[in-house]
Amino acid sequence: METVALIWVLSSAFLHAAWNALLKRHPNPEVGVVSVISVVVVASGLWALGMSGPAFSNARGLAWALWAGVCESLYLLGLARALKQAPLGLAYTVSRGGAMVLVWPVSVLWLGESVSSWTVSGVVLLAGGLAVMNLSRPTGPTGAGVSWAAVSAVGIAGYHLSYKMALGEGAQPPALFATGLLVALPVLILERGRQQGWAVFRHEVVQAPGLVLITGLISSVSFGLLLTALASGGAGAVLTLRNTSIAFALMLAALQGERLGRRQLAGAGLVAVGAVLLGVPA
Repeated sequence: METVALIWVLSSAFLHAAWNALLKRHPNPEVGVVSVISVVVVASGLWALGMSGPAFSNARGLAWALWAGVCESLYLLGLARALKQAPLGLAYTVSRGGAMVLVWPVSVLWLGESVSSWTVSGVVLLAGGLAVMNLSRPTGPTGAGVSWAAVSAVGIAGYHLSYKMALGEGAQPPALFATGLLVALPVLILERGRQQGWAVFRHEVVQAPGLVLITGLISSVSFGLLLTALASGGAGAVLTLRNTSIAFALMLAALQGERLGRRQLAGAGLVAVGAVLLGVPA
C-alpha cells in the first residue's frame, strides 16, 4: 500500500473511533445516529457536487452502491443499539474484529487478494480473541449489546466489499458514499420512529445539536478517507489497517471511564495482534 494511502487509512481509523465515542455520549445513541448520518449525507452530497465527470460509469457500480446502502443500514442499526447497551470498548472490538474475520476469506477467494501464513495466523488470533471476549457471555443489556455488535460486524463487512466492487466499476467515492447513506437514512428514520414513537423521535432527534454536528463532520471525513484509500488498496488490507481504530476506541473508552475485565482485555489484545498480522505483506 502506498504511503499516502496508509496515512489516509490510519487517519480514518482514528476519526472513526472518535465519532463512535462521541455518539456514545449522545443521550440516546439510537436516535443520535439518525441525526449524525443526516449531517453526513449533507456533507457527502456537497462533496459529490464538487466532483467532475459521471458519478457512476455503469449500472453495476450503482447497483453495488445501493447494496452498500443496505449494508450500511444494518451496520448503523446494530451500532446504535450496541453502543446504547454495551461499553464502547467491548462493542467496538466485537463489531470491527468480527468484520475482519468475515472480509478476509471473501477477499482471498473472490477478489484474489494474497494469502500467507501471516494472514491465516491473523484470522485465527482474531477469531480467538473474539471468542475469549465472549467465553463468559455478558447477560442483560450488555449481552444484547454484544449481539447487536455482531450484527453490526456483518453490515461492516458487507459495505466494505460492496464499496470496493463499486469503486472497481469506476464509481466516484463521494457519489458512492452519498448514495449508500441515502439508502440507509430512510431505513434508520422509519425504524427509530416506529420503535420510539414519532413524537418521542421528533423530540430526541434534535437533542445535542452541537455534538451531532461535530460527530457528523468527523464521520464524513473518516468515511471519505476510507473510500479514497479503498480505491487504491485491497479490501482486506484496507479494512485491516482501518481497524487499528480498535486500539483508538479502547483508549477513548478508557478516557471516558470505561474498564474492561481481564478476559475482555486479553481478547481485545488478541484481536489487535491479529489485525497487525493480517496487515503483514504476503
